[in-house]
Amino acid sequence: MDTYFNFLGMEIPLHDVLRWVHIILAAYWLGGEWGVFNASKFVADRTLTLEERRRHMKTAVMIDILPRSAIIWLLPVGFHMSDNLGLSPVSGIWVTVAWVVTAAWWWFLIWGAFKNAGTDTYVRLTEIDNKIRWVLIPSLIFAGAYTMVTGNVLFTGEEAGQYWFSFKLTFFGFILIIGLYLRYVMTDWVGAFKTLEQDGPNDEVEDHISGTLSQAKKIAYLYWISIGTMAFVGVTKAF
Repeated sequence: MDTYFNFLGMEIPLHDVLRWVHIILAAYWLGGEWGVFNASKFVADRTLTLEERRRHMKTAVMIDILPRSAIIWLLPVGFHMSDNLGLSPVSGIWVTVAWVVTAAWWWFLIWGAFKNAGTDTYVRLTEIDNKIRWVLIPSLIFAGAYTMVTGNVLFTGEEAGQYWFSFKLTFFGFILIIGLYLRYVMTDWVGAFKTLEQDGPNDEVEDHISGTLSQAKKIAYLYWISIGTMAFVGVTKAF
């Protein structure tokens, strides 16, 4: 049964609150990535002074905290909502575990990296964060694919009856692969800027920054389309 709580005299289902949080997180994810994308164009503009480009890099990092946070918080929210529907491989006490683990992940790695932006600590914490995704991504893809192939929810053994959530799990894993690539680009730029600050103008480094931005642009468009597609499936529950 769903949990209700009283708000200004109204009995509101927890599931509806989670749905609202899910929408907010998706909006920050998609909108935040657009902000990072536009700030990045100035970071790669070699006609600007290094100080100006550094300011744009700082802006990109400040905006990036929103999508970086939203991406991981979508996990416990999604698992909690789908558990209410009997569709989640993460159920019972493990939903609580997912919330606690996500909170620790966000505080020590996501927020920790943000507070140390531009330093070696930022790079080190981001590398640890990325390694977690190397485990998370195949886990999500496997859990979703398992249900789509067998018709049963992984771990619980319950018959799914519908496949929109398992599709979202698999597709979310695919989207995280794209996001991981874009994260590597941003982390790489931190190192490139250090080289420019220490050694001065360097055409090889500048060409590297411009080249990675050109590649990232194409990937970014696929990223946004994929996020929109996943949101569409979640809202319509088409299958």
